[in-house]
Amino acid sequence: MVENTVNLNVYWGDTDMAGIIYYPNYFKWFDIGWFHLFKKLGIAPKELMEEQKIAFPIIDVGCTFRKPLYYNDEIRVVTRVAEVNEKTFKLVHEVYRGEELTGKGHELRGWVKFDEGILKAYPIPDEVRRKLTQESVEVK
Repeated sequence: MVENTVNLNVYWGDTDMAGIIYYPNYFKWFDIGWFHLFKKLGIAPKELMEEQKIAFPIIDVGCTFRKPLYYNDEIRVVTRVAEVNEKTFKLVHEVYRGEELTGKGHELRGWVKFDEGILKAYPIPDEVRRKLTQESVEVK
């Protein structure tokens, strides 16, 4: 299915006292990857939230850390759609320093409508499902 790549840097504030990446940053990078993938597909999360009250809460998330990252490392976050169900979609993320895989994770997100403080899962619209399940995206 469709994928996107984002290039990022590891900043001093991303590291812990030992000088290696503080692990929650992987989840921040996964979120950045998700946002840019949706942007590439022409799906606007902010507009969906504001206009249709659609949100994308995380139902399940995980990461396996393979190699440490350090201050000033240049990284590449590859985000792929792995699965699209009726009301959820799963993304997989890989973080690389050069060609070396440093971590791999996933997010299971819901397609949820919120109204007056009530959250309810809704079916993913067919148009969005088509975008998420296509093989590639032509950037215009």
